[in-house]
Amino acid sequence: MSSLSALKISSCFSKYKLQPSRILHTAWFYFGTSQPVSKRPTHSVPFRTVDLRSDSVTKPGLLMRRAMAEAEYTDDVFGDDPAVKGLQKLAADVFGMESALFVPSCTMSNLIAVMVHCRERGDEMIVGDLSHMHIYEQGGSAQLAGVHSMIVTTLPDGTFDLDQVEAKIRHGYPNVYYPRSRLVCVENSHNIQGGRVLPLPFLQELRALVDRYDLQVHMDGARVMNAAAALGVQPSTILQHCHTVSVCLSKGLGAPVGTVLGGPADFIQRALRARKALGGGLLQVSVLAVAGKMALSDMVGRLPEDHRNARTFAQALLQCNPPIYQLDLNSVETNIVCFRICEPGVSPAELCRRAAQVCEAEERTLGQGVRVLMLPVVGGSVRAVWHLDISEEDTRLAALKMQFVAQQLTKWKARGH
Repeated sequence: MSSLSALKISSCFSKYKLQPSRILHTAWFYFGTSQPVSKRPTHSVPFRTVDLRSDSVTKPGLLMRRAMAEAEYTDDVFGDDPAVKGLQKLAADVFGMESALFVPSCTMSNLIAVMVHCRERGDEMIVGDLSHMHIYEQGGSAQLAGVHSMIVTTLPDGTFDLDQVEAKIRHGYPNVYYPRSRLVCVENSHNIQGGRVLPLPFLQELRALVDRYDLQVHMDGARVMNAAAALGVQPSTILQHCHTVSVCLSKGLGAPVGTVLGGPADFIQRALRARKALGGGLLQVSVLAVAGKMALSDMVGRLPEDHRNARTFAQALLQCNPPIYQLDLNSVETNIVCFRICEPGVSPAELCRRAAQVCEAEERTLGQGVRVLMLPVVGGSVRAVWHLDISEEDTRLAALKMQFVAQQLTKWKARGH
């Protein structure tokens, strides 16, 4: 394809507000590895891609891109950037917190929070065994901050047994044998547990517990806006029970990059130093800050649409014949669906591979090819995540594709595989 042709196609997407994921493709995709999901088909089959791997795959819309293009460039490291200041002020107001700091990623934001709360090497944080901070952030708290993790069991709804939390709190500091308990970390909504929303009474009781022992609560609130939408409350209603929070702007809210770390003013002052040490000072960052501000102010109201589509997909999985998908419909509270496959010999990775493939039989059955991109996750489940680039029609087609995959697996097993 010539560069001129590519420019014309790009302009078409922008002019008519089209997302490439909504278009019929004959291109080739890869699924989470360095290898293609299958060999290139002999005959080209038109297909539509429904990308449910994560809500982090969202793309800025036309208005957001225009705002980014018109941003004024000043230096945030010197504290001169009005766009960053505006974003941080808005975030602090939305969170009900004293201050806030723009950070490149939620992983960095969580690490900064740990570094500031746990001020001495050898301090300890209490964290769930299925939390994103424990599983998916490379052990950065130990690797970079010198902070030890004490693990508690994550319950199916994303909460902890508070008696277990209390039993894990260290006493007798400065006993030379033990680290010092400083911090308890929660995740809301909970990724691995399928987007579960932490109940407000749990957060209230946890805050009362940590206050008794002079500890702090940090919330990995990458999707706390989804949690607030599911509960029908303001984010500040949730966050009043936490000392600090990390809120991602680049997942369901649709900004291209960024997270906001919220907390008390003295905490944010120390967080600013930690951000600089981790390489998070981004100089002329207005182009990202204006997108983040638009995400936080304009995109929160549409999150229930993602929740409805996720639940529609979950209901469709349970209605598939043969019934090879297993999930608890009551656990689908936000934009994440985690489910298991009950077909012997078929792993979550194999199911994801088949969902991402397109064949001519599918085109004959469904009228077109549909590639559904999902991820296998910890615990033997498959995760699908809804976001602003996935429509009701995308959801319907994804459900039809999963029905087709179920039928094909049954035929495959009947042939003795």
